[in-house]
Amino acid sequence: MNKLKLVFATNNQNKLKEVQAMLTNFEIISLADLNCFDDIPEIAETLEGNAIIKANFITEKYGLNCFADDTGLEVEALNNEPGVFSARYAGGTNSAEENMKKLLKNLSNNFNRKAQFRTAIALNIQGKQFIFEGICKGSILKKKQGDKGFGYDPIFMPAGFNKSFAEMNMSEKSTISHRGKAIEKLVTFLNNYTW
Repeated sequence: MNKLKLVFATNNQNKLKEVQAMLTNFEIISLADLNCFDDIPEIAETLEGNAIIKANFITEKYGLNCFADDTGLEVEALNNEPGVFSARYAGGTNSAEENMKKLLKNLSNNFNRKAQFRTAIALNIQGKQFIFEGICKGSILKKKQGDKGFGYDPIFMPAGFNKSFAEMNMSEKSTISHRGKAIEKLVTFLNNYTW
């Protein structure tokens, strides 16, 4: 039986690997597999808006079923910053190192370290669009811990754990992570979808 092909509108290989490991019943291909290297503008003011922009771009250009995500780290003491600007918090370089430095500096005198990662996924399938959301609550550490993962993982400790995302292996992280929860909703939906 042929696996259903779905485009995951990303060029982030870390994200792709995480998602492929969770969606094993589907053939998940990335933008690189389509030879799509367009810079899709993420200009919405919400995570959902950016996910929709990316999914619609691929569906309109290639006519394929696809899904796109946008993820933000929302820090309570910083009025939910960096939020939609998480990837470019420290400027246009999209450097995870610089982003973490800026966040730790902005939180340096703050006792409230509460934060959450939130992922929004837009799925375009057979002319319809569906939105899924996943949230992982936790706190921001005072310094980096661990060398796995990507982005803000070394400074984010999920609630109920005494280690950062960057100290977890991929399967451990995906069962509790924001993206994991959003993908789980997507998987459940796709497994029950009538084709």
